[in-house]
Amino acid sequence: MRGRDLKTTLQAGKRVYGIAVEGYGQPRWPSFFANINTIDYVFMDSEHSPNNRETIAWAAQCYAAYGIAPLLRIPDISPSQAAMGMDAGAHGIIVPYIETVEQAKAMVGAVKYRPLKGVALEQALSTGQFPSQETEDYLPGFNPDAFLVLMIESPTGIANLSDILAIGGIDAILIGPHDLSISLGIPEQYDHPRFIEAVDSIIQTCQAHNTAVGMHLMFGPLDVAMDWVRRGFNFVSLRGDTLFVANTALYELNTVREQVDGIKQADTVGDLGASGHSA
Repeated sequence: MRGRDLKTTLQAGKRVYGIAVEGYGQPRWPSFFANINTIDYVFMDSEHSPNNRETIAWAAQCYAAYGIAPLLRIPDISPSQAAMGMDAGAHGIIVPYIETVEQAKAMVGAVKYRPLKGVALEQALSTGQFPSQETEDYLPGFNPDAFLVLMIESPTGIANLSDILAIGGIDAILIGPHDLSISLGIPEQYDHPRFIEAVDSIIQTCQAHNTAVGMHLMFGPLDVAMDWVRRGFNFVSLRGDTLFVANTALYELNTVREQVDGIKQADTVGDLGASGHSA
């Protein structure tokens, strides 16, 4: 898929599925993931992962060439970081910890109206007036794959979500469960009634605005992840490379050790990197 295909698939009422990749500088990752024909996009993290601009550009181009839409999570709420990500070849930008309409507008401008800047961009965002009709018509064609995902990770973000979505230009909302649980005062208590209530509120608001919604499903067994998806997620972000590798290695090594040596070990690893605490 490309960024534009994510949009049309979601608009058709279907789900899209992706995984987080923290080690996207690994040269063989794109070809491995290309053989998994159920991956629509990769969630490339640059908020918590030590990857530079060159690595981001290389990975984005590779995933795109294999037909997997590369979405880049930028380090913070930064229009310049978003523009650099799109210039590098990302088909979309994931923005962490959005809480206000002003923050959301700035990111819509950076991703959807690129390369418009300065006073002209401010006018387009505030009044809908572009320098010319030609400019307004030009921008969608210049940014055909621009897919914008905003992360909601706090009670303030939830309270402002309806107003945020009303500005338009937002393709999906992604819940960061770890940060949300902490900001709610219930760290990692993903089955807590207040956490569930907060997530349900986000789902309902997104559905009211016809906006895709999902959560980085990096915790609990697979049946728990599926229960969350059935709750109303259509932008599905499941686990990640570090957690897949760690859990597979742990399971197989422990199975052999238990069967051969009679040594029982832990069944799963804790949350790791972009597949764990970084959400």
